[in-house]
Amino acid sequence: MTYGWNTSRGAYRTPKAVESLEKLRETGSEWIALSFFTYQDTYSSTEIAFDYGFTMTDRDIEFAVNKAKELGIKVCLKPVVNSRDGLWRARIGFPEDATEYWDKWFRSYENFLLHYAELAEELGCEMFCVGCEMIGTESRTEQWEQVIAKVRGVYNGPIIYNANHGKEEGVAWFDKVDIIGTSAYYPVAEGPGDSEENMMKNWEKVKVKLVKLHERFNKPIVFMEIGCRSAEGCATMPWDFEHTELPYSEDEQANFYSSVMKVFWDEPWFGGFFWWDWSTKLYPLAEAKSNTYFDIYGKKAENVLKEWYRKDVQAKK
Repeated sequence: MTYGWNTSRGAYRTPKAVESLEKLRETGSEWIALSFFTYQDTYSSTEIAFDYGFTMTDRDIEFAVNKAKELGIKVCLKPVVNSRDGLWRARIGFPEDATEYWDKWFRSYENFLLHYAELAEELGCEMFCVGCEMIGTESRTEQWEQVIAKVRGVYNGPIIYNANHGKEEGVAWFDKVDIIGTSAYYPVAEGPGDSEENMMKNWEKVKVKLVKLHERFNKPIVFMEIGCRSAEGCATMPWDFEHTELPYSEDEQANFYSSVMKVFWDEPWFGGFFWWDWSTKLYPLAEAKSNTYFDIYGKKAENVLKEWYRKDVQAKK
């Protein structure tokens, strides 16, 4: 489960956040992606600056990692860079021949990443994510390889990169990471309220593509992000967070969860799911039936998850 996204400094260290993490553990989830972000000013900025008024502090991260470990949860540390101008991070980049700008940006990104890779090593995080959906930069193979090599110099655990659904084939350097990650927001529903069976049919098509990706690099594949909101039509656009007017539908969300579990669960090359997402401050349980965001707390999708994860525990005994 991705935990604590879109919160600012101090949010991990509140009683509500601790309670939320305890409830996350009750779903049977064994891992969290502790994902937080800082900003660069625009999509074409070359400097990534620590925002002392916003970005999580190292003390925040240490607290969350230690609390997760107390609960028996493993941690993938996932630092992310967003663009303050509101453009999606996939747009970060420069013209192909703007070598000076590329060099400056990668130098800054490397410094940003190494800080958190060192922290991940010190705190014993079981995985480290070197980037998320940075499509505009992915063609810079040599520079990405250099960044990953530097990260390996300070972090000894497995490394993952989080590509975006439908763009995985554009990452030529997946051989340099240990695990292939992707944001699996595949639009598997063909209309609002689509059936689980139809979603499964479309997940099977996705699986054909991902098998080829696995065979190309001989790396396990993890859905570094996956989920959809509990709102009608959201399985046709699982990435959506903007259409807040859509009516509540926990069935569609539950079908999305169940369908992908059934299609990928037993594949030996498939490494698992980091569901999007679980908030540091949960809504009251009584509000679960009106909440149309990604959270599954108190919804049918939570029961789907618990049932599958209970099977996994029983299988390991």
